[in-house]
Amino acid sequence: MRLSTTLLLFIGALIFSGIEYVRSDASDHRYKDSDSVPLYANKVGPFHNPSETYRYFDLPFCIPEGVKDKKEALGEVLNGDRLVSAPYKLNFRDEKDSEVYCRKKLSRKEVEQFRRAVEKDYYFQMYYDDLPIWGFIGKVDKESKSDPSEFKYFLYKHIQFEILYNKDRVIEINARMDPHSLVDLTEDKEVDAEFMYTVKWKETETPFEKRMDKYAMSSSLPHHLEIHWFSIINSCVTVLLLTGFLATILMRVLKNDFMKYAQDEEAADDQEETGWKYIHGDVFRFPKYKSLFAASLGSGTQLFTLTIFIFMLSLVGVFYPYNRGALFTALVVIYALTSGIAGYTASSFYCQLEGKNWVRNLLLTGGLFCGPLFLTFCFLNTVAIAYSATAALPFGTIVVIFLIWTLVTSPLLVLGGIAGKNSKAEFQAPCRTTKYPREIPPLPWYRSAIPQMAMAGFLPFSAIYIELYYIFASVWGHRIYTIYSILFIVFIILLIVTAFITVALTYFQLAAEDHEWWWRSFLCGGSTGLFIYAYCLYYYYARSDMSGFMQTSFFFGYMACICYGFFLMLGAVGFRAALLFVRHIYRSIKCE
Repeated sequence: MRLSTTLLLFIGALIFSGIEYVRSDASDHRYKDSDSVPLYANKVGPFHNPSETYRYFDLPFCIPEGVKDKKEALGEVLNGDRLVSAPYKLNFRDEKDSEVYCRKKLSRKEVEQFRRAVEKDYYFQMYYDDLPIWGFIGKVDKESKSDPSEFKYFLYKHIQFEILYNKDRVIEINARMDPHSLVDLTEDKEVDAEFMYTVKWKETETPFEKRMDKYAMSSSLPHHLEIHWFSIINSCVTVLLLTGFLATILMRVLKNDFMKYAQDEEAADDQEETGWKYIHGDVFRFPKYKSLFAASLGSGTQLFTLTIFIFMLSLVGVFYPYNRGALFTALVVIYALTSGIAGYTASSFYCQLEGKNWVRNLLLTGGLFCGPLFLTFCFLNTVAIAYSATAALPFGTIVVIFLIWTLVTSPLLVLGGIAGKNSKAEFQAPCRTTKYPREIPPLPWYRSAIPQMAMAGFLPFSAIYIELYYIFASVWGHRIYTIYSILFIVFIILLIVTAFITVALTYFQLAAEDHEWWWRSFLCGGSTGLFIYAYCLYYYYARSDMSGFMQTSFFFGYMACICYGFFLMLGAVGFRAALLFVRHIYRSIKCE
């Protein structure tokens, strides 16, 4: 126990020591008049397909001389960012009016390429002094025409920048496309295009420290906050009513059980036992597939620890809007550092279950979550390479991730496993287990595993489903999510409901004289992950406009991995709660 606490404190110190480094990565430059301010073009892609993005110059824009790629951190590459120097010169406080930066004759192939991009609502993204700029590359003029062959397609050729500054610092930038300066792309013919830009500078009193507030405000607008708080209140009321109802019933039933069993012991020793006391000799019989069970518990505990650390970082303000790749960097680093927790938990519990082959158990623990994630990544990265999308990771990044896994994750997993094996903790069972298991009586269909999982997953899912929309709109869209405090409250509610519903179902299972509760409690706890994946289907078809093979495969592929992670994490929470409950009730009675 001391070792796991020390390991957690060490990981926490490492993570929080990096907060200042992450924050210092933000631009804090001061400029003089006519100083060059960094402007990078990032990517282009269909607006409704957030995973399908391409390099800015994959479209036939004018490529300036001396284009340089910006060196990117691991998280930026994982996020699909590919920054290159942009064709515009936006020097500090230098105004420009309709300055032409490029004249180009677009070939028929280039016109067709731009037209396809305009038809799919392509947007571009740039960064000016680390401030994001968004805009569409063109527009479709439908003019109340229903036949797509009659639509007209136009490319914007004039971008107007408005930049706000405070003394010697850039505070805000806005980009607007001139709706009257267009290139007609409707016909397959060569077109002369003259690309230009305008720059206007305005002074503002907004301090530099608050320049990111503009982006955070979008998720804190009154009507959004009302929905968030309605979600919280709805969840709390639902949870309090249902858990209070179940708790009252459960406590009254348990009290009656304790009184009944006490009277039975005083009245007649030879009276036949019934209910959950009847199976006291079997309830602590170790489960089947104990190696897989211990590995699942270890992986779930690691993912739970990872989630807690991510919440801690978010609540102290590390993941501010457009801190490119910070979340992905944190996920990779914290997952690597917490692998020792998975090894320790799995190995120590496996030894408590009297397992012998702890090395195989450790290998299973290491591959239980990483294995499916790796296979999914291989498939999706191949798809991204086929599409030439920025989501395809470069070979160098894959090598870096492999080295992190080899030099950090695996050694910590092994060290944790060795520490867990040497802890020599014994499984604390209040009752002695009999030599031969009792036969489980025939049970109605609704007491089998799948109906119980459906009942167990529905209540926790009902507590979080409103907040899920905002999370999905942020991860699989362009909405900004910054209200991490509300999300943390929802997460705590999710844990409480998962633990309680698992305990309630475990009691009903034991009362029916079914002693195989180990796997059932894990499956019931984790079943919320299956409900979240079902919500993915609803979100994709009813709430989003995503389309295409690449976007569909990315959405369902990576969401399958995320929901699998939720299954392991909540399964571990459910089992731990059920184990505490079962130990408590069997300690409270006299077992022969």
